[in-house]
Order: sequence, then C-alpha cells, then structure tokens
Amino acid sequence: MAFAWRSSVSIRGILLPMRRMRALRALCSCVRSQSRPARSEDRGGVTGTVPAAVTTFVAVGTSLLKRLQDHEGDRVETYRELESVLWGDDGCLTSGVVNRLIAEALSDMRAAQGVTGDVKMAASDVLVALARSHFHFVMSELQSHLKAMRKVPDEIVLLTLGKMARSYALRCIPFVGMTLLALRTVLTQVGSGEVLHAICSVLEQWSKGVSTYLCSWEQCPFPRKGVAQFCEAIYPVFRYVVANWLDCKEEEDKQAVLGAVAAMLGVLLHEEQHREQTWEQLLWLLQQYQEVRDNSRLTESLSYVLEILEGVQTPMPQGTALAISTAVRRQLPDVTEEAGPAQKAVLSRCIMLQARMRPEETGMFLHSQLSGGSEAGRVAALGLLGALARADAPAVREKLPQLVEAMRALCSDPSAQVRRAVLEFSRELLSSGSQSCWPWDVVGHIFSEFSRTSGTLVAGGLFAWENPEDGAIRALCLDIVGSLDVTLRGMTKLLWPRLLQYVVPAQYSGMLIPLSRCLRALVERRERAGCEEEEPDAMDSQEQARLPAPQALLARLLVVAAAPYPSRERAVAALQLLQALHGRIHRGLGAAWATEIPLLLQYLEGRTESSLASAEWERRVLKFLRASLEPVEDKAWTVGLSQELSQRLGSSAAGSWEELFLYKALGTVLAACQDLRHVQGQVLRFLQETNPVELSEAKGMISVVSHAAESHFHLVLGTVTMFSAAFTRDWSRQASTGWEVQRRQKMERTRTIRAALMRTYSGIALHAPKEQLLTCVDKEIMGNILRLSRDKERDLQLKLALVQSITEVSCAIQAVGDCGSFELSLKQEAMRTLLDWIKREPWDSLVYGVFQALEELSKLRPPLSRKENGNLLAVCCQSVLSHPSEEQMKKGRKSVRAAVNMELLHRRGMEDLGHLIETLLEAEATSACFCKVFHVLKGWLTSAKEWERERALRVCTHVLGACKERCELTRGCPYKQFGSLVGLLGSLTSDCLDTCHQRAWVCLGYLLQMQAKSMKVPQADEIRCLCEELNSPDTETFAETCTQITKAVCRCIPAAQAVDFLTAILDSLLHVMPPRARAVRKWVFIFLVECREEIVQEVPKILNTLYSYMQQSTHRPFLLRAVFLLTRFHQEPVISSLLQKSLLMDSDTVELWRSLGRSILGIQILRCLVEKLNRAGNDRLGTDSSPCEQHSCQTALETLTITRAISEVVFALRSTEELRRLLPHLLPSLLRWASEMLGGERQLLLMTSWKQLHVEKPCRIFLSAIKLVLGKCMAQKWTQLLEIWGVWARLEVPVAHPEGVRLLTSVLLNAGVVSPCLVKNLLPWLNSCSVQLRMTATAFFAEVRQEMGKEGVRGLLPRYCCLGCLFLWEDPWRTGPWSGVARGAPGRDQVPTALPVVLFQISRDRRTTGTSERGRH
Repeated sequence: MAFAWRSSVSIRGILLPMRRMRALRALCSCVRSQSRPARSEDRGGVTGTVPAAVTTFVAVGTSLLKRLQDHEGDRVETYRELESVLWGDDGCLTSGVVNRLIAEALSDMRAAQGVTGDVKMAASDVLVALARSHFHFVMSELQSHLKAMRKVPDEIVLLTLGKMARSYALRCIPFVGMTLLALRTVLTQVGSGEVLHAICSVLEQWSKGVSTYLCSWEQCPFPRKGVAQFCEAIYPVFRYVVANWLDCKEEEDKQAVLGAVAAMLGVLLHEEQHREQTWEQLLWLLQQYQEVRDNSRLTESLSYVLEILEGVQTPMPQGTALAISTAVRRQLPDVTEEAGPAQKAVLSRCIMLQARMRPEETGMFLHSQLSGGSEAGRVAALGLLGALARADAPAVREKLPQLVEAMRALCSDPSAQVRRAVLEFSRELLSSGSQSCWPWDVVGHIFSEFSRTSGTLVAGGLFAWENPEDGAIRALCLDIVGSLDVTLRGMTKLLWPRLLQYVVPAQYSGMLIPLSRCLRALVERRERAGCEEEEPDAMDSQEQARLPAPQALLARLLVVAAAPYPSRERAVAALQLLQALHGRIHRGLGAAWATEIPLLLQYLEGRTESSLASAEWERRVLKFLRASLEPVEDKAWTVGLSQELSQRLGSSAAGSWEELFLYKALGTVLAACQDLRHVQGQVLRFLQETNPVELSEAKGMISVVSHAAESHFHLVLGTVTMFSAAFTRDWSRQASTGWEVQRRQKMERTRTIRAALMRTYSGIALHAPKEQLLTCVDKEIMGNILRLSRDKERDLQLKLALVQSITEVSCAIQAVGDCGSFELSLKQEAMRTLLDWIKREPWDSLVYGVFQALEELSKLRPPLSRKENGNLLAVCCQSVLSHPSEEQMKKGRKSVRAAVNMELLHRRGMEDLGHLIETLLEAEATSACFCKVFHVLKGWLTSAKEWERERALRVCTHVLGACKERCELTRGCPYKQFGSLVGLLGSLTSDCLDTCHQRAWVCLGYLLQMQAKSMKVPQADEIRCLCEELNSPDTETFAETCTQITKAVCRCIPAAQAVDFLTAILDSLLHVMPPRARAVRKWVFIFLVECREEIVQEVPKILNTLYSYMQQSTHRPFLLRAVFLLTRFHQEPVISSLLQKSLLMDSDTVELWRSLGRSILGIQILRCLVEKLNRAGNDRLGTDSSPCEQHSCQTALETLTITRAISEVVFALRSTEELRRLLPHLLPSLLRWASEMLGGERQLLLMTSWKQLHVEKPCRIFLSAIKLVLGKCMAQKWTQLLEIWGVWARLEVPVAHPEGVRLLTSVLLNAGVVSPCLVKNLLPWLNSCSVQLRMTATAFFAEVRQEMGKEGVRGLLPRYCCLGCLFLWEDPWRTGPWSGVARGAPGRDQVPTALPVVLFQISRDRRTTGTSERGRH
C-alpha cells in the first residue's frame, strides 16, 4: 500500500507536466514533419510548401475519420483502412484529428449496444496503430478510462492495454505502476470469463514488457528503474492471483491464469526475496501438465521461465530442476506424435535450455532415449540432437561425439520415422561447420539410405508399388546433399573423396543432380586453391583406392546423360559434371568438351520430356563420344574405355535401355580405336559369344558391329563374312545329325543366327561410309542377306529379319545421294522374294514392315516396268484389303489380346500400303500409274463387305491426301479422271459405316482441292476452307458442308467427263444398300441441276447412259426422275435422242415417254412432238414422184416413231383441257400421215441397226393415235358412235377412206371439237400435191356441207371455207384438186354436186349476216 500511495502521489505530481510535455512534443513533431505556408505579412519571404506525402497522409486520415463520424459505409472496413494508413506512413496528424479519432474509437469500444465485436476490435487495433506516432495521447486516454470507473473496465479496453504492452514494451515502462495499481483495485470484482482472460492478458503482456526492459534497459530513453520497484508493483497482484485464481475450473480460465503467472514469475525471479515463493509456484506450474488438456500454452510458459532463469543465472534447486526435467521429458513422445511444428519447437527449446544449464543430465537422457526408448522417443531425441548440433554452448557440443556414436545404431532402424529423423540430424550435423572428421562419416549413410529406398522400387519391376515413405526419404536425401555448404573451411579435402565415389554406382543415379553441383563447386575451389597436385596427400591410400577410374566416370556419366528419362535436369547435371572432371578423366578432352558440351546443353535447353526425341538425343550423345575420342591418341586409354564398357554390360539389366546404349557406345569406341587387332577381336568375340536366342544380346551384337563399321568398314565386313561363311558350312551338317527333337532345336537356333547375321549386314550398310558402300552393297551385303534367307519354311523371325534387312539396305543406298549409274542387280530377286512370300502368306501371319521394304526397294534403280508396278499393287492390295474383319479375327483367335495385336498390325500394314502407293506414283514417269491405282482400288471400294470398303477408303484417303500436297504425283491425272473418281466416291458418302462416309467426304474434299488447283478456280481458298469444315462435330454443320461440297464438286466436273461420272456412280446402283442408293440419287440430281448449262452437248450421251441403266437396275423411279430433270433443262435434245430409239419400243422407252407425259412437262413435250410430226417429210411433198418415192423409208420411220411417242405421251397425259387446245394442230398431223400411209405394207429402214423392218398397214399406227387422242378429248358416247359406224375400219381401207373421213368429220362436228383453227389447218390440203390429202380434205369439207345448217358449223364457213370453194370452182377434173384422179375414184363424183351447194350456202350466209348487221345499225 505504501508503494501504491507513493505511486499515486508521484503520478499526480508528474501528470500535469507530462501532459504539457506531451502537447509540446506533439507540436514539435508536427513542426518537424511539415512546413507551414508563410504568413501573409511576410510579403517578401519565400513561401513554404507542405510535402506531398504528408498532405496525402493527413487528407486520407481526415477523410476516413469523417466517414466514421458520419457513419458512412462499413465501419470495420473503414477502421481497417485507417489502421493500414497509420501503420504504413510516418506522418503525423494534428492534435485535433488525433483527439477526435481517439474519441470515436473509444466510443465504439465502450458502446454497450449497437456495436458488434468486430467493430470494437477494429477500433482497438486503430488505437494501437495510432500509438505508433501518438503514444502518449492513446496511453493517457486508456489510463483515464482504466481508473475513472472504479469498477472492472471494459474487456476491450483491457485487451487494448495488452496490445499496447506487446507492441510498445519499452514505451510502456512509465505506466507500469499506475496500470498495476488500477488493476489491483478491481481484482476482487473479477470472476471467470472474458474479463478474467483480458486481465490475465494485460498482466502477461505488461510483465513480459518489464522483463524485456530489464534485459535491454539501455535502449529505453527514460531514467533507469530498479528491479525492486517493478517487483513491488507486481508482487501484490501475483499474490492475489496465486491465492484466488489458481483453482479455477474452466480450461480457458486456467490457460489464461497460467500465462499470467508465468510472466509474473519471470519478473519476480530477478528479486532474491521472492525466489522461494517463485520455486513453489514453478512446481505448481509443472503440476498443471496433469490438469490441463492442452499443454502447448503450459510448455510455452515454462520455456519463457527457463529463458529468464538462464539470463538471471541463478542456481535452481535440485528438486525443482529434476521436476522440470521429468515433466518435460514426459511430454517428449506425446509432442512428437501429436503436436504441430510450433509446439515441437517450444518443447525442444525447453530441453535445450535445460541442456545448457544441466548438460550431464540432458546427455544421459538423450542417450537413454536413443538406445532404449520408444519410436517416438527416438525420433524426439534425434530432433534434439540436431538442435544440440546447432548450439553454441561448448558444454553441450562436448557431449555430441558420444551421442553420435549412440545414434549410429539407429541407422538400420526399420522405422521410417526414425530413419527420417536420423537424416534430419545428419543435415544439422553437416551444416554445423565442425572441423573434426567424425561428422562427415554420415555422408555414406545418406547415400545408403537413398539406395535402400530406391532398391525397393527397382526390385519390384516396372509396376512395383512404392511406399510413399520411401519416396519422402529419397527426397530428403536429395535435399540434404543439395544443401551441403562446400564453402566451409576444409570441405574440399573432406568431401572430395567421399562424394566422387558415389558417381559411378548405378543405384545413386538419382542423386546425381545435387552430387554434380557439389562436385563442380569442389572442383572450382580446388582450382582456385591450386591444390591439384596435393590430391594424393589429402587422402589415405584406402580412400584413394575407392575413387573411380577415369574410364568408369566417363562411361557412367555418358549413360546418365544419354538417358531421356526420368528428367532432363539429370542429363544436364551429368554433362556439366563431365566438363568439370575433364582433367581427371583425360587431359586431352578439355578442348573438345569446351565446345561440344555447351552445344549439347543448348539443345536440351527449353525442351521437356515430351518434346525431347530420345533417338535424336542418343544420336547426338554418341556423336559427342566419337568427337571426344578423336583427339585422344592414347591407344591403351581407348582400349581401357572399351573394356570398361564391356564390363558394365555384364552388370546392366538384360534388355534395358542402358544395356542397349552401352552396346552402341562400345561400338562407337571401337570405331575410334586405332588398335585394329583389338577391334577385330572384339567384333569376332561378339559374333561367337552372343546368344542369338536372347533378343537383347542379338541387338547388342548388331549395334557393336555396325557402329564399329563406321571407321573400319572393310575390316568389319570381312570379319562378318568370314564368320557367316563358316557358319553356312556347318549348319547343313548340324541339321542332319541327332534325334528329331535335337534337329528341330538346332534348326531353330540356326534360323535365329541367320536372322541375326542378316540384320548385322543391314546394320553395317546403314553405318558404312557413303563412299565405300556402293562397291560392296550388291553382292557382299544384299547377296549374303538373300542367301541367308533362303529356306523351305521361313519362320516368323527369319521373315522379319529379311524385311528389316532389305529396308535398311535400301535406305542406306538412298542415303548415299547421287549414286550415278549404280543399279542394284539383285532388286528383282528381292522384290520377287517378297511378293511370292506375300502371296503364300496366310492372312493372320502378315508380317509388319513388308510394305515398307517394298516401298524403299521400289525407289532404287533399275525402275519397275508398268506391268511389274501393276502386279505389285494388285498383290499388296489383295493381301491387305481382303483381310478378315475385326469380329472374325476375334472369333478365330484364342485370346482377345492376340486379335487386338493382329488388328493393330493390320492397320499399320494399311498405312505402309498407302506409303507404297505414294512411292509408286512418285516413281512412275506417266500418269498411267494413278489410273492403275484407282482401277485396282475400285473393286474394293465397291465391295459388298463393309470392312473391305472401309480399308480401301483409308488407303484412298492417304493417297489423295499425298497427291493434294504434292501435285507432281498425279501428272495431271486427277483432271482427266475427276468425273470417274467423283462417281466412284459419291456413292460412299452415305455408307452404313460412319468411318466410310466420313473418309469418302475427306477424299472428295481432297479431289476438289486438287481440281481447283489444276483448273485454277478463283474460289480455291473458299473450297479449302469448306473442306476444313468437314471436321466439325456439329451434325447440322457437317450436313450443310457436305451439300455445299457436293455442289462444288459437281460444278468442277468437266462436261466431257459427265458420262464418266454418271457411269461410275450409276454402277454402284447394281449392288448397293438403300443408304448408298440415296447418296447416288442426291449426287445425280445435284449434278443435273448444277451443271445444266455445261452439259448441253453431252445430253444425248447422258440420256443413253440413264436409259442403259434402266434396263439393268431396279431403281427405275430414280432414273425416270433423272430423265425428267434432264428434259426440264434440255427438252429438245432429250426428245430428239428418245426419238432415235427403235420403232418397236421396248418397255423402258414406253415408260420413259409415259413418265414424261405424266409430268408437268407433258403438254410441252406433246407440242414439241406435234411440231416434229408436222415438219417430217415436208421437203418431199412438192415432188411429183410416185408414192413410194415421195415417202422414203426414213421419213416413214421418223413419222411412225413420233406417232408412237405421241400415243404414249397422250396416254399418260393428265390434262384433258390442254390436249383439247392442242387438238387443232395434233389431229391434222395425225390424219395427214394416216392418209399418206394408205395403201398396203412398208419396208422401213431401222437407222440404228440398218435392218429392214416389215410393217403391215402403217396407217393403223396413226389411226390408233387419233383414236387415243379423240378418246381423251370427246365424251364416251362419241367414241362409241365412231366404233358403231366402223369409222376406224373404213379409214384403213383406201376405197372407204373418204367415207370414213366424212363420218369422222360428222362426229367431230357434233361433238364440238372442230375449231376454226382445225379448219384452217385442213384448208391447205385442198391444194396439196398429195392425192390422199386432197381426197381427205374434200371428204372433210363435203361432210361440212352436209352439216352447214347446224349452229356450230355456220360460223366456220364464211371465214375459212371461201378459199376452199375457190379451189373447187375451177375445173376439178383438169386443174382442181381432183386433177389426176381417175374416173370412178372414190369421191370423184361428189365434187360437182358439192361445189354449187357450198357456194350457195356461203353466199346465203353472207347475205344473212349482212342484213342482220344493218338491222342492228
């Protein structure tokens, strides 16, 4: 209480001066931070300006404050913005703004209602931020609120006080006494809950602030205060808390009290008089481990107390120390298993503090944990060891060697957690910077752990399951090696021998990236230090013996660099390490590698695993190896390198990528080796010792021999030939001895060796120098290949070898370039061997690659003849396209996998067939090959088997796609065969298989683009874009695109190829399903519409084509529709062509005429036929020849044909009204030729076959037509009357013909079908040179005279009969129409009687007509 009274007096005494000082300090700070404008009275002075940053700070702060005062926007957001401004700027606000801001914030903080907790907390944070520049303003207001109420302050005020102490510990020291005094007055009013937590937080933060001051009091600007003053202020509060709050039940209350008690203990430990009670409360603190559920806060408090004890340097009672150690060690396993990194770090800090104070006990504890503790204890102990390795205390580091020895027993621990902990300790130990040798022994353990975890994956094979913990351990090993600090003193001598020995073993390849970095750094340090000559002295003989040989380093790093997987970074690391170690590998490599390795690194730069071509990269690495060995003149070193590669071959996995690369590298080294005896011996050794049954060994032998031939071509070729000759002499003898089983086994082995030798010869050809190849390739290489392939029964392996060998030899010859006059004399034999083999081969044994061999072989000279090309194409297409379907193969195979493999093999064969056809097109000098290709494919494109069509279309797509890109392949042939190709593909655009009709459209798109190029169509770009739209997934877009392409293709068909197009597309009608028939109809209709103007000259041929397919197809309605479309646009040519048909019309011709008659064009066609009938024979009517001479057989045939056509059209005609209007023209024409044809039989000349046709009573054809026409135009009663009167029978007989005409005229007049136009058309017959026509006309007009009294006839006579009467007025026997008619001829006696009557009737009609007209006027 005395201290409280003195504090209150002192506070009262200094409070007023402090406030004045505060205002003065604020004013001074404002003056320093801104310059005011000059006063108005300072007229001559320089006007000052406010800095822009300060102006902005003040403006922003004022603006935000105004928003708070006006309650605009989100208050939390505004407070956050204001807090950010206050923390981020060093400006100073004016006192008015500061006061308003503090008032606004405190108002929100103390508001009882209407303000959320977020707003209060945001206001509290603003006050803390404002205290950065106006500390005394804020603290004074908080203190006033703390003391003013005489009750428990608001929780938010207490929390703000705690934040102030945490943020400004040293600046709060003057306020410690008054703050604790104010808190003492309200402690009795505090229960549990949030207020208790707030007060504990204030006590904790202010106590920690005091401890901070006691440790760094010299940084505080205030006068120094003693420890006793602080303890005197804190101890009453501490005693109250201990007496009243230690027994609280709630977990949160207890955690808050623990923090406050620990912080106050940290202050009281500085005072001797309070330490006894402090030890007691420290024991109570340790007991709470059994009370609280969450020990993290307790451990943190204990760590804080231990740090204070370490700083105070006060000896701790033995019991207290033992209690602390026991409590902390009990938490070690639990924290390791459950807690997070922060709690683990706090616990480790506690133990470290104990270790500094009591190192012996800590060492014994850790040793016990390492040797016999639980897994969690061992992990925790290892973590503590790592912390001890980083410790600076000498007493602690002295215990490390013994602990490391105990740790070594854990290196073989099966637990993954322990192994990770050991590795983490190794990291700490390696980074500790110790100069003794014992820490670096753990390097070997890191690499062994990496190998141990990698071995589980390798042992399991490709599909092995990997434990995630092993992957994490490997990653940790990589990280440790990658983080080694080689810049520490002595690292070069210590790390160099230990790291270099892990480069060569394959199990450490995954560590190469960090290992390369460390070794390169060590090399640089060695070069800078100039210790190249000191290397032997730096390590003992045992370490030097473990270092890898230079050739071993080169071989291993080459393998790693050439591997395209698993990462590009590993290859880069290997190349960089090679360049760094060039002096150790061979001194002659430095200059070459200085240029070659950067080029390889540049190639790798920017490439990923997907974009890095493994074969190309391997070729570059081998080229680098060859370039590296060229400057090396040391034969022994090169021989040693080849021996090292041979030795590594024995340890590599069979069939692995590494083994294959080592074979190629060995061959490259042999090619660079100058010791020819060694080269020949190695080649012969591989030929003799290789087991050809093992495919990997056979491939390796071929690689070694072929790569060695790059520089020793004749030596290697002679060695292989010698071995082959010896083998050939022995195989026949070996095959004839032994039991049957033994002979079979020997034959199989013999074939395997022969296949390997064939591949060896072709490999030598591929790697041979170009200038030496052509002299030996024909007989020594190709000849030996064909000789080795001869066998009665070739097995699959021998066939594969033959195909591969021929392909590679052909490619090698082509790679020479300009071969001059070189011709492969064995080309025909090789081609014949392959073709004969294809013909005999069953479908399910088709060997992959045979077409590729034929393709490459066909490129060589001498070229194949046209017959040979055709035979080659036919055989290959037969072998591929007639293959059974996929379903059939699945049924015929024992397993689904075998069927799938066969299908994949077959698809690849089709691709090779497409390439072969492309090659044949390129090699053919004329365009006949292109025609031959599609002539062969046509049979497959029109096949009834859908899978054969699909395959043929696939090949067709490939060929046309190649021709589209390379126009020189076609030699202009697509333009000549465009119509046929379109017709062939058009029917496939609606195939039942989706793949078929899609590929058909693609082919048509290619054809269209090719045609556009050849015809130089201006819309070529539009056509190309249209073809690209065929890939659209939208169904409607695809259909519209197909229609547009169809129109575009039809427009591009030349008129001369119209018949070819129709013939090709109509051929498919004979053997297609309904979907394809619809496609044919669509194509034909679009073609006839789109090309109507261009095909005028081709109409007869087109009509004949359509007519011919009518006779052999069941799609007659479609063909009739096509003829209708053709007639619609080309009526005259179509009718003329149809009339060229035979008079004896077949059913197809009749159906054609009738279909045209039924159409909307029927009356137009009938009118055209009538005109043709009127024009027929007009040029012969004026002669005075005899009847037989006047009407030739050709004219008679023409008129009869037209009449037959008229009959069929009229028969099918639907419109009677139109026919009645045409009757005045149609009836005279038919009646004319019926009269002309009176008089017996006719011999007609058939123009088409030049044969005589006997026609009895040809006039009957015309009369039948008249009968049909009148039946359509008159009522049935009149036609029956004609039958009753026998008119048709009379008209056939010459004697009764006039009577028949008269009866016919009578019926026509009564039926009302006689029109003025009809009379007008018959009137010229009265003066005709034809007696038959004059007789017919006279009979007609005679009957008219009989019917003159009728109303319908009276109107006809005045207008049209006058001229006829004038003709009849003359002497009818001399110059009239009956001149030349013999007396007694039929109708001759009627003329004198009829004439006066007709004239009288005419004159009477005129008078009657005139009188009636005058009466009307």
